[in-house]
Amino acid sequence: MRQYSLVKVVLDSIPPDRRQLYPFKEGGVYVFLGEIPNMAGHCVVAEYPSGVVLSGYHMEIFKEIKDNET
Repeated sequence: MRQYSLVKVVLDSIPPDRRQLYPFKEGGVYVFLGEIPNMAGHCVVAEYPSGVVLSGYHMEIFKEIKDNET
C-alpha cells in the first residue's frame, strides 16, 4: 500500500468470532498513514473523513482502494 492512500478493510481476513474486537465499519474508508517501524506488519490508519487515528492493526486486513472506486 502506498502511504496516504485510501484503503478499506477486508472483513473476510478477520475471523468472524473476532470481528467485534475491531473498530472498523463495513464500507468504511481509511487513510493509510504507514507501517509502524518497530512493529513490522502493523500500521496506522485514520478514519476518513472523521480523522480518528487507529494504530497497531495488521496491514494485511487492508486493501488499497482503486482510483475508480473513490
